[in-house]
Amino acid sequence: MGQSFYESQLIILTCCCAFFLFVEHILSRRVKTSRNASEARMEDGGVSNATSLTKLTRQYLFVYAMVMGADWLQGPYVYSLYREQYKFPERLVALLFVTGFSSGALTAPLVGAWADQYGRKKICLAFCITYTLSCVCIFVPYLPILLIGRALGGISGSILFSAFESWLISASNGARLSDSDLSRIMGRASLVNGLVAAGAGVVSNQLVSSTSHFGSPFLLSGAILVLAWFVIAGLWKENYGSNSDAQTVSIFQLERLSQAWRIARQDKVLLVLGLTQTCFEGSMYLFVFLWVPSLQEASHSSNILPLPLGYIFSAFMISMMLGSLLYTAITSYSLTSPSKSSDSSLSVHAKLSSLVCAISGLALAASVSSRDENIRFWCFCAFEACVGMYYPVQGMLRGTLISNEHRATLSSLFRVPLNIFVVVSLLTGVSSARYAVLSAGSVMLGFSAIMTGLVIVNHG
Repeated sequence: MGQSFYESQLIILTCCCAFFLFVEHILSRRVKTSRNASEARMEDGGVSNATSLTKLTRQYLFVYAMVMGADWLQGPYVYSLYREQYKFPERLVALLFVTGFSSGALTAPLVGAWADQYGRKKICLAFCITYTLSCVCIFVPYLPILLIGRALGGISGSILFSAFESWLISASNGARLSDSDLSRIMGRASLVNGLVAAGAGVVSNQLVSSTSHFGSPFLLSGAILVLAWFVIAGLWKENYGSNSDAQTVSIFQLERLSQAWRIARQDKVLLVLGLTQTCFEGSMYLFVFLWVPSLQEASHSSNILPLPLGYIFSAFMISMMLGSLLYTAITSYSLTSPSKSSDSSLSVHAKLSSLVCAISGLALAASVSSRDENIRFWCFCAFEACVGMYYPVQGMLRGTLISNEHRATLSSLFRVPLNIFVVVSLLTGVSSARYAVLSAGSVMLGFSAIMTGLVIVNHG
């Protein structure tokens, strides 16, 4: 078993993805035709609603593809740039990574509060600036500058996974789109994420091969972020959490943060939502560090050639796309009628959240218990498929359960324990204790699945 095995698996996954794309396209056309026919009977309401949906989908997905593409371009070669290009020792590289996650943990609450107070569009524009500066800093092989760059990257990550989603949900509410419309946009976003990730891996590989410099993907990433700034500035409209606090502006937003924390602390549904985010995304970030050594260990007994990591990464991204397509198919079937209540949408997404956590936990547990390379590879593919479903599911739950006034604040607040969890795991040596880490992640995901089923499903 070697490269030919992964080539064949990649072909199989690609064919499956193409088939489900075709099926999903047919189903979405039928749903759209049925919905427009019913809305057309309601005094032309369907025409304006369909136009709003198309406009918002294009506005969001175009920007989302750019910012996620810029993020994915940087991922494959950050470690190699520090370790091989700059010849930094392993402990110094770990310090740089920890700096990024620590800055994300420290600034996440402020980022969310600023987004709700001063506007989600403004914070998304700030993201383009801070992430571009992070790309610039990485070309200076001087530790203080590199640390500043990693800190800016951590801040940018907090914005990327809170403010953009909050803008979309508020824009959707403002356009009076249904839950099924919003879930369709989020499902498309997850699909786009998989596409640009696979493409970014190929492009970054070609750039490094042609320039012989690990920093070349960061140049392209910075250029894309600059373009994204102009697109956001020109196409997006501003939306806010609340203007009620406009007279009590504070840079540290202590009053808003304390109010958001009180809301979360007193609502067990929101606490479980935050628990799920910490368990799933924490396991996902640690999986990024662990899948290579786990597969390498399993392959040593049967294969002397190096693993084709590019093919494996592409297989993971296609698996993530399959997960997003499955999510779209399920929600299209369950939420076909615009008259469905938000409670119905909440129930569907809560059940999906519990199911995703359970399956991903089982996948990690199976990867630990088996030493077979094939089984580990397919377990990891199953986990990535769950990632493709997780993001739109979690986004819809946040949109339903968190009020607009504090949406970005609470979304960012949930990232604090997530970043702390990842930092502690990195400091304790993830790769040397990977079986313990994967087992712990499996247990945490199982616990999250149970709590989601007991609390949020019953609430819905």
